Amino acid sequence: MNFKKSDISFIISLIMILIVGINCTPKNEKTSANRDPMEDDIEYSFIHMNEYLPIKTIEKAEEPFIFPRIENISLPTDFIHSGTTYNTLQYIDSSYTQGFIFIQNDTIKYENYWRGQKEDVEHISWSMAKSYISALFGIAIEEGYIKSINQSVDEYLPELEGSGYGGVKIKDILQMSSGVKFDETYSDPQSDIQQYWVGFVSGESQDEFAISLINERTPGTYNKYVSMDTHVLGMIITKATGRSLTDYLQEKIWQPIGAEFDAYWIVDGKGMEMALGGLNACLRDFAKLGRLYLNKGKWKGKQVVPAAWFESSISSTEEHLQPESNNSSDQGMGYGYQWWTLDGDEGEFLAMGVFNQHIYINPTTNTVIVKNSANKNYYDSDNPYASTKTHIELYRRLAHIND
Repeated sequence: MNFKKSDISFIISLIMILIVGINCTPKNEKTSANRDPMEDDIEYSFIHMNEYLPIKTIEKAEEPFIFPRIENISLPTDFIHSGTTYNTLQYIDSSYTQGFIFIQNDTIKYENYWRGQKEDVEHISWSMAKSYISALFGIAIEEGYIKSINQSVDEYLPELEGSGYGGVKIKDILQMSSGVKFDETYSDPQSDIQQYWVGFVSGESQDEFAISLINERTPGTYNKYVSMDTHVLGMIITKATGRSLTDYLQEKIWQPIGAEFDAYWIVDGKGMEMALGGLNACLRDFAKLGRLYLNKGKWKGKQVVPAAWFESSISSTEEHLQPESNNSSDQGMGYGYQWWTLDGDEGEFLAMGVFNQHIYINPTTNTVIVKNSANKNYYDSDNPYASTKTHIELYRRLAHIND
């Protein structure tokens, strides 16, 4: 599959965004006169990925589901996180939001777009796509294509025998506990995620990259976020079902949940979807995955995602998956099957992608919130407008808007 000749400058731009890291902006903000134009480019690229990379289209539903809606409410004036009060509208703007939707009791209470995104414009999901892969995996098990998550990866993918994934249980991969050595430091040009991305945009095989990885610790003992784990799950789905991720998603999820718009997946030079983060969709259709999971995998009375799989997906069972475990590289948040879990007694969970992409679900208040962003400050750890935890407090404030 060939890349468009006009894509070279874009590809170089995306590579450089990742290599230099958005967080390299000094704490004393740059003036507009000496801003790096690369930082402005992600607002455009995140909603135009199909202009630069090969894709596979996911067709909209024949019978779209339309959320009931009311006139946009006035959002709460402010919210608090860690003792600091933030103005809500300023926070949404300063985190470079492109699309924001707040749904409660199945009704859209607020929906808005900025920075080029519109209701019918697809936005890249980044790692929110991992939660879609999880749903497809559960469906493939229910349909008998995959026998058990206690099987080893190489039972389905013999080509991974001898790699870091050889002998690893599927369950450990689902829970980001594969033990595979993988550096996901975006600011390091030599990191694994950088090498993966450079290869992807150059059209190289993601499968071959997965084969090249090695093990660094005992699987199932430590929660470490490894994006390639999700690619391996995608490899298993395609091998077991004999279908592409695009086709399987369209039939098993996109059509049943009544997607209003076409979506697409960016693919590598071999035609394999970027399972770990390459799904592009419109805001309300992202929200429909939230609604599906808010209803425990059921849509209009039909169990789309198996109920038992849903429960396991949003449960942080083993000790190393707990939010405060010392055996986790992401303390403060728990992990299930490609879904993040939160502390508290309201059962909140979310799909999350780099640059502040979120599908937040609160079953206690019957709330779904989706945010698409192109946050140029995402890698600045001191910037509260890039903080996932601060975002979560904004969502909690909205979820309890009537309290």
